[in-house]
Amino acid sequence: MAHITKATSVRDWFDQRIALTKLWNVLAGQYWIPKNINFLWAMGVVLTVLFTLLFISGLLLLMYYKPDANLAFDSVNYTIMKEVEYGWLWRHIHAVAASVIFLIIYIHAFVGIYYGSYKKGREMIWISGMLLFLIFSAEAFSGYMLPWGQMSYWAAQVITQLFGGIPFIGDALVEWIRGDYAVSDPTLTRFFMLHVCLLPIVIIMVIGVHFYTLRVPHVNNLEGEEIDFELEAEKYLKGDTINSKVIPFWPGFLSKDFFYVSLFMIFFFYLVSFHFNFAMDPINFDPANAAKTPTHIYPEWYFLWQYEILRGFFFDIGPIKAADIGALAMAFAGISLFFMPLYDRSDVVAPAHKRKGFFVWFWLLIIDLIILTVYGKLPPTGFNAWIGFFSSVGFLVLLLVVLPIITIKERKANR
Repeated sequence: MAHITKATSVRDWFDQRIALTKLWNVLAGQYWIPKNINFLWAMGVVLTVLFTLLFISGLLLLMYYKPDANLAFDSVNYTIMKEVEYGWLWRHIHAVAASVIFLIIYIHAFVGIYYGSYKKGREMIWISGMLLFLIFSAEAFSGYMLPWGQMSYWAAQVITQLFGGIPFIGDALVEWIRGDYAVSDPTLTRFFMLHVCLLPIVIIMVIGVHFYTLRVPHVNNLEGEEIDFELEAEKYLKGDTINSKVIPFWPGFLSKDFFYVSLFMIFFFYLVSFHFNFAMDPINFDPANAAKTPTHIYPEWYFLWQYEILRGFFFDIGPIKAADIGALAMAFAGISLFFMPLYDRSDVVAPAHKRKGFFVWFWLLIIDLIILTVYGKLPPTGFNAWIGFFSSVGFLVLLLVVLPIITIKERKANR
Protein backbone atom coordinates (compact mmCIF):
# COMPACT_ATOMS: atom_id res chain seq x y z
CA MET A 1 0.00 0.00 0.00
CA ALA A 2 1.21 3.51 -0.81
CA HIS A 3 2.54 5.62 2.06
CA ILE A 4 -0.15 8.19 2.81
CA THR A 5 0.66 11.29 4.85
CA LYS A 6 -1.39 14.27 5.95
CA ALA A 7 -2.21 16.28 2.83
CA THR A 8 -0.97 19.86 2.61
CA SER A 9 -3.51 20.81 -0.07
CA VAL A 10 -6.37 19.41 -2.11
CA ARG A 11 -3.94 18.74 -4.96
CA ASP A 12 -1.59 16.88 -2.60
CA TRP A 13 -4.51 14.78 -1.31
CA PHE A 14 -5.33 13.64 -4.85
CA ASP A 15 -1.66 13.36 -5.79
CA GLN A 16 -1.01 10.82 -3.04
CA ARG A 17 -3.90 8.67 -4.21
CA ILE A 18 -3.94 8.88 -8.00
CA ALA A 19 -0.49 10.38 -8.80
CA LEU A 20 -1.73 13.48 -10.58
CA THR A 21 1.75 14.97 -10.88
CA LYS A 22 3.16 11.83 -12.49
CA LEU A 23 0.21 11.65 -14.87
CA TRP A 24 0.66 15.31 -15.86
CA ASN A 25 4.37 14.81 -16.48
CA VAL A 26 3.72 11.77 -18.65
CA LEU A 27 1.00 13.49 -20.69
CA ALA A 28 2.37 17.03 -20.99
CA GLY A 29 4.83 18.41 -18.47
CA GLN A 30 7.72 16.11 -19.42
CA TYR A 31 6.59 14.98 -22.85
CA TRP A 32 9.16 16.48 -25.17
CA ILE A 33 8.67 18.11 -28.55
CA PRO A 34 11.46 19.15 -30.98
CA LYS A 35 12.05 22.88 -31.29
CA ASN A 36 12.60 22.51 -35.01
CA ILE A 37 8.93 22.43 -36.09
CA ASN A 38 6.39 24.91 -37.45
CA PHE A 39 2.64 25.57 -37.55
CA LEU A 40 2.03 22.42 -39.62
CA TRP A 41 2.65 20.39 -36.46
CA ALA A 42 -0.42 22.06 -34.90
CA MET A 43 -2.83 20.16 -37.16
CA GLY A 44 -3.29 17.37 -34.59
CA VAL A 45 -4.54 19.81 -31.96
CA VAL A 46 -6.78 21.52 -34.56
CA LEU A 47 -8.27 18.10 -35.37
CA THR A 48 -8.90 17.45 -31.67
CA VAL A 49 -10.73 20.79 -31.37
CA LEU A 50 -12.81 20.06 -34.49
CA PHE A 51 -13.77 16.62 -33.19
CA THR A 52 -14.82 18.22 -29.89
CA LEU A 53 -17.01 20.70 -31.80
CA LEU A 54 -18.53 17.85 -33.80
CA PHE A 55 -19.23 15.90 -30.63
CA ILE A 56 -20.87 18.80 -28.78
CA SER A 57 -22.89 20.07 -31.75
CA GLY A 58 -23.95 16.49 -32.54
CA LEU A 59 -25.29 16.02 -29.00
CA LEU A 60 -27.34 19.20 -29.30
CA LEU A 61 -28.73 18.18 -32.71
CA LEU A 62 -29.51 14.72 -31.35
CA MET A 63 -32.05 16.23 -28.95
CA TYR A 64 -34.36 17.09 -31.86
CA TYR A 65 -33.41 14.65 -34.62
CA LYS A 66 -35.86 11.83 -35.44
CA PRO A 67 -34.25 8.65 -36.87
CA ASP A 68 -37.35 7.75 -38.84
CA ALA A 69 -37.68 7.74 -42.63
CA ASN A 70 -40.94 9.70 -42.38
CA LEU A 71 -39.69 12.28 -39.88
CA ALA A 72 -35.93 12.65 -40.35
CA PHE A 73 -36.00 15.23 -43.17
CA ASP A 74 -38.47 17.53 -41.42
CA SER A 75 -36.73 17.18 -38.06
CA VAL A 76 -33.54 18.56 -39.65
CA ASN A 77 -34.84 21.11 -42.14
CA TYR A 78 -37.82 22.46 -40.23
CA THR A 79 -37.58 21.65 -36.51
CA ILE A 80 -33.84 22.23 -36.08
CA MET A 81 -33.37 24.90 -38.74
CA LYS A 82 -36.52 26.96 -38.12
CA GLU A 83 -38.09 26.18 -34.76
CA VAL A 84 -35.21 25.48 -32.37
CA GLU A 85 -33.49 28.62 -31.15
CA TYR A 86 -30.00 28.72 -32.68
CA GLY A 87 -30.62 25.28 -34.18
CA TRP A 88 -29.39 26.61 -37.52
CA LEU A 89 -26.10 27.60 -35.88
CA TRP A 90 -25.45 24.16 -34.42
CA ARG A 91 -26.31 22.50 -37.72
CA HIS A 92 -23.94 24.82 -39.58
CA ILE A 93 -21.17 24.16 -37.04
CA HIS A 94 -21.70 20.40 -37.39
CA ALA A 95 -21.81 20.44 -41.18
CA VAL A 96 -18.83 22.77 -41.65
CA ALA A 97 -16.75 20.94 -39.04
CA ALA A 98 -17.51 17.60 -40.73
CA SER A 99 -16.18 19.01 -44.00
CA VAL A 100 -13.24 21.04 -42.71
CA ILE A 101 -12.01 18.19 -40.52
CA PHE A 102 -11.19 16.25 -43.69
CA LEU A 103 -9.27 19.21 -45.09
CA ILE A 104 -7.12 19.22 -41.93
CA ILE A 105 -6.80 15.41 -42.00
CA TYR A 106 -5.46 15.57 -45.56
CA ILE A 107 -3.03 18.36 -44.64
CA HIS A 108 -1.93 16.40 -41.55
CA ALA A 109 -1.41 13.20 -43.55
CA PHE A 110 0.48 14.80 -46.43
CA VAL A 111 2.69 16.76 -44.05
CA GLY A 112 3.58 13.36 -42.58
CA ILE A 113 4.37 12.02 -46.05
CA TYR A 114 6.38 15.11 -47.05
CA TYR A 115 8.60 14.92 -43.96
CA GLY A 116 8.83 11.11 -43.81
CA SER A 117 7.05 10.92 -40.45
CA TYR A 118 5.97 7.31 -41.10
CA LYS A 119 9.51 5.88 -40.95
CA LYS A 120 12.20 4.85 -38.46
CA GLY A 121 10.08 3.66 -35.55
CA ARG A 122 7.10 5.92 -36.27
CA GLU A 123 5.18 3.32 -38.25
CA MET A 124 2.56 2.84 -35.51
CA ILE A 125 1.93 6.60 -35.38
CA TRP A 126 1.21 6.50 -39.11
CA ILE A 127 -0.91 3.32 -39.03
CA SER A 128 -3.07 4.55 -36.14
CA GLY A 129 -3.51 7.87 -37.96
CA MET A 130 -4.65 6.13 -41.14
CA LEU A 131 -7.01 4.00 -39.07
CA LEU A 132 -8.51 7.22 -37.74
CA PHE A 133 -8.94 8.44 -41.32
CA LEU A 134 -10.91 5.30 -42.23
CA ILE A 135 -13.12 5.52 -39.15
CA PHE A 136 -13.74 9.23 -39.71
CA SER A 137 -14.71 8.36 -43.30
CA ALA A 138 -17.27 5.84 -42.03
CA GLU A 139 -18.51 8.39 -39.48
CA ALA A 140 -18.87 11.05 -42.17
CA PHE A 141 -20.73 8.76 -44.55
CA SER A 142 -23.14 7.53 -41.86
CA GLY A 143 -23.82 11.14 -40.87
CA TYR A 144 -24.34 12.21 -44.48
CA MET A 145 -27.26 9.81 -44.69
CA LEU A 146 -29.11 11.10 -41.61
CA PRO A 147 -30.81 14.21 -43.13
CA TRP A 148 -32.61 11.76 -45.46
CA GLY A 149 -32.43 14.08 -48.45
CA GLN A 150 -32.16 13.05 -52.10
CA MET A 151 -28.37 12.88 -52.22
CA SER A 152 -28.20 11.16 -48.82
CA TYR A 153 -30.60 8.46 -49.97
CA TRP A 154 -28.98 7.79 -53.34
CA ALA A 155 -25.44 7.94 -52.01
CA ALA A 156 -26.44 5.26 -49.51
CA GLN A 157 -28.01 3.25 -52.34
CA VAL A 158 -24.78 3.36 -54.38
CA ILE A 159 -22.32 2.72 -51.55
CA THR A 160 -24.24 -0.14 -49.93
CA GLN A 161 -24.65 -1.77 -53.34
CA LEU A 162 -20.86 -1.96 -53.68
CA PHE A 163 -20.80 -4.77 -51.13
CA GLY A 164 -22.83 -6.82 -53.60
CA GLY A 165 -19.61 -7.38 -55.58
CA ILE A 166 -18.17 -9.60 -52.83
CA PRO A 167 -18.24 -13.22 -54.10
CA PHE A 168 -20.80 -15.63 -52.63
CA ILE A 169 -22.02 -13.41 -49.77
CA GLY A 170 -22.42 -10.07 -51.59
CA ASP A 171 -26.21 -9.99 -51.96
CA ALA A 172 -26.83 -11.26 -48.44
CA LEU A 173 -24.35 -8.73 -47.04
CA VAL A 174 -26.07 -5.82 -48.83
CA GLU A 175 -29.43 -6.91 -47.42
CA TRP A 176 -27.93 -7.24 -43.93
CA ILE A 177 -26.34 -3.77 -44.06
CA ARG A 178 -29.54 -2.16 -45.31
CA GLY A 179 -31.82 -4.18 -43.06
CA ASP A 180 -34.11 -4.49 -46.07
CA TYR A 181 -34.00 -5.23 -49.79
CA ALA A 182 -33.61 -1.51 -50.51
CA VAL A 183 -32.42 1.54 -48.58
CA SER A 184 -35.28 2.31 -46.21
CA ASP A 185 -36.17 3.03 -42.59
CA PRO A 186 -34.14 0.12 -41.11
CA THR A 187 -31.09 1.39 -43.03
CA LEU A 188 -31.52 4.84 -41.53
CA THR A 189 -31.78 3.36 -38.04
CA ARG A 190 -28.60 1.30 -38.53
CA PHE A 191 -26.60 4.28 -39.77
CA PHE A 192 -27.98 6.43 -36.95
CA MET A 193 -26.68 3.92 -34.41
CA LEU A 194 -23.28 3.86 -36.11
CA HIS A 195 -23.04 7.65 -36.30
CA VAL A 196 -24.08 8.61 -32.77
CA CYS A 197 -22.99 5.58 -30.74
CA LEU A 198 -20.53 3.03 -32.07
CA LEU A 199 -18.19 5.05 -34.29
CA PRO A 200 -17.67 8.00 -31.86
CA ILE A 201 -16.63 5.51 -29.17
CA VAL A 202 -14.20 3.83 -31.56
CA ILE A 203 -12.82 7.21 -32.67
CA ILE A 204 -12.14 8.27 -29.07
CA MET A 205 -10.37 4.97 -28.39
CA VAL A 206 -8.20 5.21 -31.52
CA ILE A 207 -7.35 8.86 -30.76
CA GLY A 208 -6.06 7.61 -27.40
CA VAL A 209 -3.98 4.94 -29.17
CA HIS A 210 -2.70 7.53 -31.67
CA PHE A 211 -1.54 9.84 -28.86
CA TYR A 212 0.06 6.90 -27.06
CA THR A 213 2.04 5.87 -30.15
CA LEU A 214 3.59 9.37 -30.15
CA ARG A 215 4.98 8.83 -26.66
CA VAL A 216 7.94 6.53 -27.46
CA PRO A 217 9.39 7.66 -30.83
CA HIS A 218 8.14 11.26 -30.38
CA VAL A 219 7.17 13.50 -33.27
CA ASN A 220 9.37 14.16 -36.30
CA ASN A 221 10.91 17.54 -37.11
CA LEU A 222 11.52 19.80 -40.11
CA GLU A 223 14.89 18.25 -40.98
CA GLY A 224 14.14 14.64 -40.06
CA GLU A 225 16.98 14.91 -37.53
CA GLU A 226 17.42 12.03 -35.09
CA ILE A 227 17.19 13.52 -31.61
CA ASP A 228 18.19 11.84 -28.37
CA PHE A 229 15.12 13.03 -26.47
CA GLU A 230 16.34 11.80 -23.08
CA LEU A 231 19.65 13.62 -23.40
CA GLU A 232 18.06 16.83 -24.69
CA ALA A 233 15.36 16.69 -22.01
CA GLU A 234 18.06 16.37 -19.35
CA LYS A 235 19.70 19.55 -20.70
CA TYR A 236 16.37 21.37 -20.54
CA LEU A 237 15.65 20.26 -16.98
CA LYS A 238 19.13 21.39 -15.88
CA GLY A 239 18.35 24.88 -17.16
CA ASP A 240 20.17 24.79 -20.50
CA THR A 241 16.99 25.63 -22.39
CA ILE A 242 18.79 27.48 -25.20
CA ASN A 243 21.02 24.59 -26.30
CA SER A 244 18.43 21.90 -25.71
CA LYS A 245 16.73 20.78 -28.94
CA VAL A 246 13.42 20.05 -27.21
CA ILE A 247 10.70 21.83 -25.27
CA PRO A 248 7.99 20.36 -23.02
CA PHE A 249 4.57 19.79 -24.56
CA TRP A 250 3.22 22.20 -21.95
CA PRO A 251 3.62 25.12 -21.84
CA GLY A 252 6.11 25.52 -24.69
CA PHE A 253 4.37 23.66 -27.52
CA LEU A 254 0.70 23.65 -26.55
CA SER A 255 0.62 27.39 -25.85
CA LYS A 256 1.68 27.99 -29.46
CA ASP A 257 -0.96 25.51 -30.58
CA PHE A 258 -3.60 27.56 -28.79
CA PHE A 259 -2.55 30.54 -30.88
CA TYR A 260 -2.84 28.56 -34.13
CA VAL A 261 -6.19 27.12 -33.04
CA SER A 262 -7.45 30.65 -32.31
CA LEU A 263 -6.50 31.79 -35.82
CA PHE A 264 -8.14 28.70 -37.28
CA MET A 265 -11.35 29.35 -35.32
CA ILE A 266 -11.63 32.79 -36.96
CA PHE A 267 -11.54 31.07 -40.36
CA PHE A 268 -13.89 28.32 -39.17
CA PHE A 269 -16.61 30.60 -37.82
CA TYR A 270 -16.32 32.79 -40.91
CA LEU A 271 -17.31 29.70 -42.92
CA VAL A 272 -20.04 28.79 -40.43
CA SER A 273 -21.56 32.28 -40.60
CA PHE A 274 -21.15 33.23 -44.26
CA HIS A 275 -20.13 30.28 -46.45
CA PHE A 276 -21.76 27.23 -44.87
CA ASN A 277 -23.40 26.17 -48.17
CA PHE A 278 -20.23 24.48 -49.40
CA ALA A 279 -20.77 21.83 -46.72
CA MET A 280 -24.42 21.13 -47.60
CA ASP A 281 -25.36 19.92 -51.08
CA PRO A 282 -28.40 21.79 -52.54
CA ILE A 283 -29.89 18.50 -53.82
CA ASN A 284 -29.98 17.25 -50.23
CA PHE A 285 -32.58 19.89 -49.39
CA ASP A 286 -35.09 17.81 -51.36
CA PRO A 287 -36.70 14.93 -49.42
CA ALA A 288 -35.49 11.41 -50.24
CA ASN A 289 -37.47 9.94 -53.13
CA ALA A 290 -36.85 6.33 -54.16
CA ALA A 291 -38.76 6.89 -57.40
CA LYS A 292 -36.68 9.87 -58.58
CA THR A 293 -32.98 9.33 -59.27
CA PRO A 294 -30.83 12.50 -59.31
CA THR A 295 -29.26 13.30 -62.68
CA HIS A 296 -25.78 12.99 -61.26
CA ILE A 297 -24.98 11.22 -57.97
CA TYR A 298 -21.79 12.17 -56.17
CA PRO A 299 -20.50 12.19 -52.57
CA GLU A 300 -19.04 15.03 -50.51
CA TRP A 301 -15.84 16.65 -51.83
CA TYR A 302 -13.54 14.70 -49.50
CA PHE A 303 -14.66 11.38 -51.05
CA LEU A 304 -14.64 12.52 -54.68
CA TRP A 305 -11.15 11.18 -55.46
CA GLN A 306 -12.14 7.71 -54.27
CA TYR A 307 -15.48 7.94 -56.08
CA GLU A 308 -13.70 8.82 -59.34
CA ILE A 309 -11.48 5.75 -58.93
CA LEU A 310 -14.64 3.67 -58.41
CA ARG A 311 -16.12 4.74 -61.73
CA GLY A 312 -12.80 5.34 -63.51
CA PHE A 313 -12.71 1.75 -64.76
CA PHE A 314 -15.67 1.84 -67.11
CA PHE A 315 -14.93 -1.17 -69.31
CA ASP A 316 -14.70 -4.91 -68.69
CA ILE A 317 -11.36 -6.73 -68.76
CA GLY A 318 -12.01 -10.28 -69.93
CA PRO A 319 -14.47 -11.96 -67.55
CA ILE A 320 -14.01 -9.26 -64.90
CA LYS A 321 -16.74 -6.64 -64.98
CA ALA A 322 -15.95 -2.93 -64.89
CA ALA A 323 -18.00 -2.46 -61.72
CA ASP A 324 -15.94 -5.09 -59.89
CA ILE A 325 -12.64 -3.60 -61.07
CA GLY A 326 -13.75 -0.15 -59.92
CA ALA A 327 -14.93 -1.48 -56.54
CA LEU A 328 -11.61 -3.25 -55.96
CA ALA A 329 -9.65 -0.16 -57.01
CA MET A 330 -11.70 2.07 -54.71
CA ALA A 331 -11.34 -0.37 -51.80
CA PHE A 332 -7.57 -0.32 -52.28
CA ALA A 333 -7.56 3.49 -52.58
CA GLY A 334 -9.31 3.70 -49.21
CA ILE A 335 -6.56 1.75 -47.45
CA SER A 336 -3.66 2.52 -49.79
CA LEU A 337 -1.87 5.08 -47.62
CA PHE A 338 -1.79 2.60 -44.73
CA PHE A 339 1.16 0.96 -46.45
CA MET A 340 3.40 3.99 -46.98
CA PRO A 341 6.12 2.45 -44.75
CA LEU A 342 6.16 -0.54 -47.14
CA TYR A 343 6.12 1.42 -50.40
CA ASP A 344 8.99 3.67 -49.28
CA ARG A 345 12.06 1.41 -49.36
CA SER A 346 14.58 4.12 -48.45
CA ASP A 347 16.06 4.61 -44.98
CA VAL A 348 16.37 8.36 -45.49
CA VAL A 349 14.21 10.44 -43.14
CA ALA A 350 14.24 13.95 -44.60
CA PRO A 351 11.81 16.47 -46.06
CA ALA A 352 10.80 15.84 -49.66
CA HIS A 353 12.67 18.89 -50.98
CA LYS A 354 15.90 17.15 -49.93
CA ARG A 355 14.95 13.95 -51.79
CA LYS A 356 14.76 14.85 -55.49
CA GLY A 357 12.92 11.78 -56.81
CA PHE A 358 10.57 11.66 -53.84
CA PHE A 359 9.86 15.39 -54.20
CA VAL A 360 8.71 14.95 -57.80
CA TRP A 361 6.68 11.88 -56.84
CA PHE A 362 4.98 13.75 -53.97
CA TRP A 363 3.74 16.60 -56.16
CA LEU A 364 2.66 14.24 -58.93
CA LEU A 365 0.53 12.42 -56.34
CA ILE A 366 -1.01 15.71 -55.12
CA ILE A 367 -1.79 16.79 -58.70
CA ASP A 368 -3.33 13.39 -59.48
CA LEU A 369 -5.55 13.54 -56.39
CA ILE A 370 -6.71 17.07 -57.30
CA ILE A 371 -7.61 15.88 -60.82
CA LEU A 372 -9.50 12.90 -59.39
CA THR A 373 -11.39 15.22 -57.01
CA VAL A 374 -12.33 17.71 -59.73
CA TYR A 375 -13.49 15.08 -62.21
CA GLY A 376 -15.26 13.11 -59.47
CA LYS A 377 -17.97 15.77 -59.46
CA LEU A 378 -18.33 15.90 -63.25
CA PRO A 379 -20.51 13.51 -65.28
CA PRO A 380 -18.39 10.52 -66.39
CA THR A 381 -19.01 10.94 -70.10
CA GLY A 382 -16.73 11.21 -73.13
CA PHE A 383 -13.42 12.93 -72.41
CA ASN A 384 -14.19 13.11 -68.67
CA ALA A 385 -14.37 9.33 -68.46
CA TRP A 386 -10.91 8.90 -69.99
CA ILE A 387 -9.40 11.55 -67.71
CA GLY A 388 -10.87 9.64 -64.77
CA PHE A 389 -9.47 6.36 -66.06
CA PHE A 390 -5.91 7.60 -66.58
CA SER A 391 -5.92 9.46 -63.27
CA SER A 392 -7.14 6.34 -61.46
CA VAL A 393 -4.45 4.20 -63.07
CA GLY A 394 -1.92 6.95 -62.35
CA PHE A 395 -2.76 6.90 -58.64
CA LEU A 396 -2.22 3.15 -58.42
CA VAL A 397 1.00 3.26 -60.46
CA LEU A 398 2.43 6.12 -58.40
CA LEU A 399 1.97 4.20 -55.16
CA LEU A 400 2.65 0.61 -56.21
CA VAL A 401 5.32 1.08 -58.89
CA VAL A 402 6.92 4.53 -58.96
CA LEU A 403 7.43 5.06 -55.21
CA PRO A 404 9.15 1.69 -54.56
CA ILE A 405 11.44 2.22 -57.59
CA ILE A 406 12.62 5.72 -56.68
CA THR A 407 13.10 4.88 -52.99
CA ILE A 408 15.08 1.71 -53.78
CA LYS A 409 17.35 3.83 -56.00
CA GLU A 410 17.65 6.38 -53.18
CA ARG A 411 18.57 3.65 -50.70
CA LYS A 412 21.29 2.29 -53.01
CA ALA A 413 22.67 5.77 -53.65
CA ASN A 414 23.01 6.45 -49.90
CA ARG A 415 24.89 3.28 -49.02
